[in-house]
This record gives sequence, C-alpha cells and structure tokens, in this order.
Amino acid sequence: MPDQFDNTLFNNLGFECYIHSATKKGYSGVAIISKIKPKHIEYGCGIEEIDFEGRIIRADYDGFSVMSVYFPSGSSGDIRQDFKFKFLDLFENYIANLKKDIPNLVICGDYNICHKSIDIHNPVRNKNTSGFLPEERDWMTKFIDSGFVDVFRIDNKNPHNYTWWSYRANARVKNLGWRIDYILISDKLLSKYKRSVILSKAVHSDHCPVLLELA
Repeated sequence: MPDQFDNTLFNNLGFECYIHSATKKGYSGVAIISKIKPKHIEYGCGIEEIDFEGRIIRADYDGFSVMSVYFPSGSSGDIRQDFKFKFLDLFENYIANLKKDIPNLVICGDYNICHKSIDIHNPVRNKNTSGFLPEERDWMTKFIDSGFVDVFRIDNKNPHNYTWWSYRANARVKNLGWRIDYILISDKLLSKYKRSVILSKAVHSDHCPVLLELA
C-alpha cells in the first residue's frame, strides 16, 4: 500500500514495486521488486482468509512465474497454529491447481517451517515447537515431493545454514538459528539452475536474504 511503503528509493534504482498488504495495517504483507516488467501481477490467490492477511503475490514472466509467500506462524498459540495448518492445506491445493496452467513456478518466502533437523540449531529441544512440528515437516516433504526442488540444498547439504535468528541471547552471533526462508522451484526448471546461497552476512532484520540464479 502506498501509505505503508515508500517505493521511491527502489524506483530511482530502476525497480518496479508490487505489494500486497494485509487489510490490517502493518500486520503482514508480501512484495515483488523487479527490474523486468512482468507480463501480469496476481495479487492474492482468491481465498479470502489468506488474501485478508496479504500472504501471496505472483509475477508472471516469459517461461516462469515468481511467487512471494508469507506462511503464517503458529507460535502465538493454538488458534494461529490451527490457521497455519489450514493455510498449508489451502495453499497445497491452490498450487496443485495453479500448476496446471503455470507449471514453471519459483516460490520464495518465509515458510515458517524448518524442514529437517539440519535446518534448526537444536532439533531435540524444539521437536514440539511450532515451526518444527512433525506435521509441519511432513507437509513440507509432501509439498516438495509433489514436484518441487529446495534449491539451497542442491549444492549444500551441510547443517548450520540458517535464515532467521531470534533477537534474544545474542543468537545471530552464536549462529543459533532456523532455516525457514526457502526458494522452491518446479522440477521442470531444474535445468536452468545455476546456484543458490544464503546471504547470512546481510543484516537487515532477524531474517537474511536467500539468492537464486537461473540461467
């Protein structure tokens, strides 16, 4: 929304900004910032309870589409955890239908899920914590197996690679983090993959960027 985000800096650098915000001001939202003008921008997914919170935006280009998605967190309690599980089911169905018309997807964003034990600094202590629950991890496996690739793990199978750190207890300096920000690509795009890295030295918030290069 123009009153919540100043596009000027990005516009001056040659980027166009496409933003989908929550109805509740300042609550949540997603954006795509691009130097290449998309063929089409899709704001939301047509599911009211998801779009109300500004969680999905898609940019269509020649040969592929890029999505920015902000998955809900369930850390505040049972109500939001239940909504998170509902979101996962709705999102999975939405993508299954979308792929019929747009098979080449790049789905970027904060998934709020650590997929495997190497994606979290203390898997034993966090085994019953939202973001690392068995049901969430199983969903992530099922979703990837439906035709996606977790690009960071193509060339890097090592632990201790994280994208989010708590502000507490000097967690970032100690690298006590979680890998909850992912780029998944349709397996049909795998031949175009060049590299993907986590830019952990970029400190803009409690998250850091993830880079993907496609040929």
